[in-house]
Amino acid sequence: MLSIEQRIAVEIAAKPQQVQAAVALLDEGATVPFIARYRKEVTGGLDDTQLRLLEERLGYLRELEDRRAAVIASVEEQGKMTDALRAELLGADTKARLEDLYLPYKPKRRTKAQIAREAGLEPLALGLREDPTQVPEAVAAAFVDAERGVADVKAALDGARAILLESFSEDPALIGGLREWLGAKAQIRARIVAGKESEGAKFRDYFAHAEPIGTIPSHRLLALFRARNEGILDLELAPMPTTALRATTATDDPAAALDEAVAAGNAEAEGRVAVHFAIADQGRPADRWLLETVRQTWRIKLHLHLTLDLFGRAREAAEAEAIRVFGDNLKDLMMAAPAGPKVVMGLDPGLRTGVKVAAVDGTGKLLTTATIYPHEPKNQWDASIAQLAALCRQCGVHLIAIGNGTASRETDRLAGELIRKHPELKLGKIVVSEAGASVYSASELAAKEFPGLDVSLRGAVSIARRLQDPLAELVKIDPKSIGVGQYQHDVNQVKLAHALDARVEDCVNAVGVDVNTASAPLLARVAGLSAAVAENIVKHRDLNGPFRTRKALLKVARLGDKAFEQCAGFLRIPHGDDPLDASAVHPEAYPVVQRIIERCGREVKSLIGDGSFLRSLKAEEFTDPTFGLPTVRDILKELEKPGRDPRPEFKTATFAEGVEDIRDLKPGMVLEGVVSNVAAFGAFVDLGVHQDGLVHVSALSSRFVKDPREVVKAGDIVKVKVLEVDLPRKRIGLTMRLDDPVGAPAPTRGAEPRRPDRPRGAPGAGPKAPSAPANTAFADAFAKARQR
Repeated sequence: MLSIEQRIAVEIAAKPQQVQAAVALLDEGATVPFIARYRKEVTGGLDDTQLRLLEERLGYLRELEDRRAAVIASVEEQGKMTDALRAELLGADTKARLEDLYLPYKPKRRTKAQIAREAGLEPLALGLREDPTQVPEAVAAAFVDAERGVADVKAALDGARAILLESFSEDPALIGGLREWLGAKAQIRARIVAGKESEGAKFRDYFAHAEPIGTIPSHRLLALFRARNEGILDLELAPMPTTALRATTATDDPAAALDEAVAAGNAEAEGRVAVHFAIADQGRPADRWLLETVRQTWRIKLHLHLTLDLFGRAREAAEAEAIRVFGDNLKDLMMAAPAGPKVVMGLDPGLRTGVKVAAVDGTGKLLTTATIYPHEPKNQWDASIAQLAALCRQCGVHLIAIGNGTASRETDRLAGELIRKHPELKLGKIVVSEAGASVYSASELAAKEFPGLDVSLRGAVSIARRLQDPLAELVKIDPKSIGVGQYQHDVNQVKLAHALDARVEDCVNAVGVDVNTASAPLLARVAGLSAAVAENIVKHRDLNGPFRTRKALLKVARLGDKAFEQCAGFLRIPHGDDPLDASAVHPEAYPVVQRIIERCGREVKSLIGDGSFLRSLKAEEFTDPTFGLPTVRDILKELEKPGRDPRPEFKTATFAEGVEDIRDLKPGMVLEGVVSNVAAFGAFVDLGVHQDGLVHVSALSSRFVKDPREVVKAGDIVKVKVLEVDLPRKRIGLTMRLDDPVGAPAPTRGAEPRRPDRPRGAPGAGPKAPSAPANTAFADAFAKARQR
């Protein structure tokens, strides 16, 4: 049995020594960003992605070891431990395998089998299994005992069967083999619940659907589970070979043919159980009774148990994929290009309640607020433009950020007319995502930041600030409320929160934080800093003025040496006493810079930014036992462009004039839009019509695309062609392949990307059943045995 470190090393493509070093650092309280950035020599260069996976797997495998110890202790306490069982328990490499082995020994409620054993029926059960030449009714007559609850021969045989059912269904080897077979061959089959056709219209693609459980995409599986939870669909795990599903063209009754294929699969499953226990119809008196026991073992015990198990496994995998997609989109959104320290006016659009206005200075400080009513029912268009012009002139506004909610396009047109009428203001306008702005507005944090400001106006402040710096503003909002995931409410919320928090932490630390301007929520995301310590940094800054050096952070209450070690490299002090404090060079590595300075005979200020000179230096000449080549190379790179922002350059999309509502869209239009969300099945694009369009994964590129993020990310500006506009369902089909013909329906969420070697199928039409099910040898043998 491999050690935990060895197993993780295989999974993350690393050496065991690297994993051991990383585990030791994590156990000492080091954070993933710190280890990835400043402990490359120790871990051999493991990156943050590897370290996150390592951290996750370490938790799972340690839980597995804890469970293994508990299982072994339980079996030993029962006095049932054997050398062979101990070896199997110690060799179990997954929680599922461990639980399979433990199942026969797991304390359970009083079962029919236990009652039968207490009635003395175990010899009858074992006798019939070991010697099928006996006549069941004749042998059972000797076990009839009214005082022990065995009233007649039927009761005796039922009790014996209950014992065998329990014994068969707890066989670890059988369960493991069937699980593997079903995982590879079974179909997840969906059928509409009678009378739910209208209520479940949004799931109509799945009213008659079957697909291999081992390959179904995560978004489709989560859609099926959601439909089941809403009472729209019934789901079953059909042990149906893939060959049977594919041979569904030659029939006029797909549903009936599919039922036949499922029956064939069940026969094969029963055959596997029979073969495992060497049960067959050889014409002996007890053979038919034993075969019926086998049938019930599968139908009553194993099928349900394995359905729950495999559904659970599939859901877990689908949730993991959904969480990954959410995390990737969140990262893209948070790492979007910042407009920078410009004076920005935020407009939170509205109709009856008016457009909320908030202007903030280059640091995000609120300058002024207002409410205007340019739209229905008041229609104060000209007065609103005049008021906005006065506010822009008063505050020195450079950019206008417009939320993309209700009345967004109308408000965007208002801002456009403002710019045309007042060119002297030199304004620019950008429509930004307002996802989560309302959550922030009503939050305790917003109330603390703006205690006297109306909740509706706080949203405008958030919209303005997220244009200046999306990362700094979005950290104030619960990541789950930003809404860039697929089926985010259907997944494990604890795992989702943990994964998203990790993504936010990675983003914040990748960019770095100005300790003298950052908010407490932003500081709390820095490696090593808790929310309480972040608050203490802000309080210390307010009382004592800006920090002049990183070392001054050690004066902050509850910020000790360990926290300083973790956070110092990610905190920036521009224009401080030491130029290195504005860089990503960790204070612990300042002696390396000092050696470089002494060797070159130059001051730090003259060295910083001199790329040609820095690139001429040989990193090998400045290493020591503590700081190896990876760190020295990082230092030289950082000195070249200290505190560089890894985020892209700021640019904006231009929405088409006159296209303000989904009804304005026509097939064939080529428009510019912003990618608002990326799912496993494609990308959603904001065209400024209050309803995002979908570019299916198959329409993202002329080449095959497995993961949409290979082509686009949230926040990207893209050109798309409108393929289809479905007004009743409010769906817009788009393509990024601008030469695609208009007319054919755009692919739907349920459609798979087409590969050249895959047969084409109508999305959501469901499988057609074969006219003649293709039985395997197991199914055929078992079927023949039952007919005798």
